Amino acid sequence: MKKVRKSLFILAVLHCTASFSSQLPHAIDIAGKMYPGWNLGNTLEGGGADNNYTNKGGLGAEKAWQGTTTTQAIIDFVAAQGFKSVRIPAAWVMGHITDGEEGMTIDADWMARVKEIVDYCINARLYVILNDHWDGGWIQGSFKKDISPSAIEHNSAKMRRLWTQIAEAFRDYDEYLLFAGLNEPEAETEAQTEALIAYEQAFIDAVRATGGNNASRTLVLQGPNTSIELSSKWLDVSKFRDTAQNALMVEVHYYSPPQFTGVWEGPNGDEPYYFWGAVNHVPSGSYKKYNATWGEESYVREQFQMMKENFVDKGIPVVLGEYGANWREFSNSSIQKKHDASLWLFHKTINEEAIRRGIIPYVWDINNPNRYGTGGIMCIIDRSAPSVFDKNSLDGIMAGVAAAQWGGPTSAIRKIDTRQNKQTPSQVAYDLAGRRVTSCKKGLHIINGKKILHN
Repeated sequence: MKKVRKSLFILAVLHCTASFSSQLPHAIDIAGKMYPGWNLGNTLEGGGADNNYTNKGGLGAEKAWQGTTTTQAIIDFVAAQGFKSVRIPAAWVMGHITDGEEGMTIDADWMARVKEIVDYCINARLYVILNDHWDGGWIQGSFKKDISPSAIEHNSAKMRRLWTQIAEAFRDYDEYLLFAGLNEPEAETEAQTEALIAYEQAFIDAVRATGGNNASRTLVLQGPNTSIELSSKWLDVSKFRDTAQNALMVEVHYYSPPQFTGVWEGPNGDEPYYFWGAVNHVPSGSYKKYNATWGEESYVREQFQMMKENFVDKGIPVVLGEYGANWREFSNSSIQKKHDASLWLFHKTINEEAIRRGIIPYVWDINNPNRYGTGGIMCIIDRSAPSVFDKNSLDGIMAGVAAAQWGGPTSAIRKIDTRQNKQTPSQVAYDLAGRRVTSCKKGLHIINGKKILHN
């Protein structure tokens, strides 16, 4: 009888241990289920830097930059359009801190509201990426100011304090919730990227230390300036220490060419682009000068291929956290058709080429259904109804999704006998930390984007 009781006690302990340290699916297991993605833009990240380290933002910050309170019905409508995940940009330091810079305590009411909106998404069976957005620039704007060891340690301590609270609040959420440490860190040099890596390491450490599902939750790391070129050049994922395996993704953004996407009306006072894709160019007349002269289909493929080769092929999924282009309005109907066709093709191309390369695309959407003439706006869904505002771009997104086959890393594991030739000269192998290896000994490796088990 004592033996039976002892066995039951051991089983109970094992059961409790498992419940507190459950292994969530790996990043590569969920990445292919997350596209296409949609941004709850200009909402939980609203406010001003003058509110940094204060609690002046309050719950009203949700409507500071747009006029609609987020509801379950809105999120259900987003899901009904075919989106599979939502990126939630969020501010914390910018108006939601109760005890100043040293305390870094997040307002309980704000945390509860963020959780409520995350729950709307989970209820709709949408994956969620929750981040620390620009947030008044407290850390994102720090790279050009001071990257001394003391400054990095000071900011890292605040980063750990911030993310410990967020992680604790969401500890029991399953793999449908991912965390992203930052948004668009303004790191533009190799030295600044090293500082960025330190901050993202603080983010990883803080989340993992809270235990529970956070011990294996997928975390998203932002490349320097969320630039494809800079990330491919300087972001070395093998430098990160992570107690979880296969639980990291890398994030970049895409707004090229800016003359077309509408980030600004030309970087040097040059003309904006209204027409994108050679098939949509105006051949003659006064509108010919508005044809894109760079950044079209082949450029998209080149950019995304860089991310595939530098990250996806090493087993690290990539998040295209933001992309989009302004939908503009013209009085000339034929010009409007050319522009609409350009928007459709842009959104189709971004999604198709991203998905084929294991990149999860998230369209930027700010809930402002007004095109402002030729100035344009990035708004897919009018949340006030809710209804689709820019059906043309939405159709392009879904056409790209339909045309693509997921090309991301796979969790399928093939076994190879180590007595046989392990890799051909044309194959490139990486260990699970993303480091290139010249020969494969026993264990798991990434070859051609697939897990290979040598035994």
